[in-house]
Amino acid sequence: MTTDPRTPRRAPAGAAVLREDVTEAIRAAVFEELASVGFARMSIEGIARRAGVGKTAVYRRWKSKLSLVLDLVSAFAAQGLPAPATGSLYGDVRALLEVASHALRHPVASQVIPDLLVESVRNPEIADAIKAALLDSQQGVAAHIVRDAIARGELPASTDPYRLLDVAVGPLYWHLVVVRADLPKGYLDDLTRGAVAALRA
Repeated sequence: MTTDPRTPRRAPAGAAVLREDVTEAIRAAVFEELASVGFARMSIEGIARRAGVGKTAVYRRWKSKLSLVLDLVSAFAAQGLPAPATGSLYGDVRALLEVASHALRHPVASQVIPDLLVESVRNPEIADAIKAALLDSQQGVAAHIVRDAIARGELPASTDPYRLLDVAVGPLYWHLVVVRADLPKGYLDDLTRGAVAALRA
């Protein structure tokens, strides 16, 4: 019996296309699992159970929980933060703080970020991924804000762009993630004014 060459060949067993909806369910489950039990206690079994899939579905996509978390953090870093362009230094800093405060107040992020920062002390791969996701992306936004402010004559040319993170995002992170307190009314406005004054000093 001969095979008609015009007949499409069937994909070999095991070569099934990975369903995107399953992949997204697993990614969502990872964030939930991290927030619930932390990286150290997180397991592929727990992720699969939370996603409503078998362990095999997870292992087809990632070889370990570390590679899974690194992939998610790297994807987050690739998205980056939008660089504000309000036309003024005050407006740009205020917009940056608004976006950052929403991100840090997210219930999952408020659990996941501190846990991964602790793990990064013991794991250089996680440290590199966290640096790219949290530090490098924010440094790029800070540099953009300061560069625009210098071009408008609002800041001296010698202004260190990364100082913006120290005087603006640093206090916000401390308040929301470390102290875990609600922001008082007008806090972001006060913090913006203080950060702008510090940059100009």
